[in-house]
Amino acid sequence: MNMLKHDLVYLTEDASHDAAIEHINEEAFGPGRHVRAAARIREQGPHDLSLSFICTDDGETIASVRMTPVLAGGVKGHLLGPLAVRPSHKNRGIGRELLRIACAAAKRKGSEAVVLVGDPPYYGPLGFEKVAWNALTFPGPVDPARVLVMPFAADTHERLKGVIAWRNDEGANSGV
Repeated sequence: MNMLKHDLVYLTEDASHDAAIEHINEEAFGPGRHVRAAARIREQGPHDLSLSFICTDDGETIASVRMTPVLAGGVKGHLLGPLAVRPSHKNRGIGRELLRIACAAAKRKGSEAVVLVGDPPYYGPLGFEKVAWNALTFPGPVDPARVLVMPFAADTHERLKGVIAWRNDEGANSGV
């Protein structure tokens, strides 16, 4: 019997994963997830499938991360999230690996930064830094202490001032 074997595979998201991802996010964040400030940005336009990833275990989608192109003040970057892992697979490093894969892909694609709203103790050790207090204006209330950035340019922090909103990233979803 090999019941403890896990066949984890990381894949680029495609449209066939939508229902599973919706279920994972519902399980992780509940119905209130749609009214959060970050969700309001995501409603402005599509996420970038080429920078969004899932993890499967024996063929079942058990985790996902999405990247949405944004203009954050003067920075052409990506908003990371939601990042969610099924409860059955938590605390195994799957979320951290999805985060690493997505951020590396965004950097390769020319993103100037990855922004997220999340817990500094979790994201800090993974390369995220606090954004200056109230530097970015979200389309809804957000705790400024939870606005974080992984900068890819030396002057990212100086340019992260102003409104954060979806940006039309031509060709981002050309695989759809």
